[in-house]
Amino acid sequence: MANTRSAIKRMKQSEKRRVRNRAIRSKVRSVVKSARAAMEDKSAPSGTDATTAVRDAIRALDRAVGQGVIHRNTAARRKSALARKLVSPR
Repeated sequence: MANTRSAIKRMKQSEKRRVRNRAIRSKVRSVVKSARAAMEDKSAPSGTDATTAVRDAIRALDRAVGQGVIHRNTAARRKSALARKLVSPR
């Protein structure tokens, strides 16, 4: 347990950030997963187009980078993979 006031404050801040980051990371994973599913046309939510799903995934990745949850190169790599898969699905 923290002894000083500053350490106690730091623990509170870290916990808040951890919870927020976890929620954002979970949202990003869900959106990317649904984009991949939309490209494969199986288990995709009804009414979702692959292009729209990929656009939403890219938007979520960019938002996560802006909030400092994931590194920009990680987001770039994931966006690139989604775009490649959208253009030439295997």
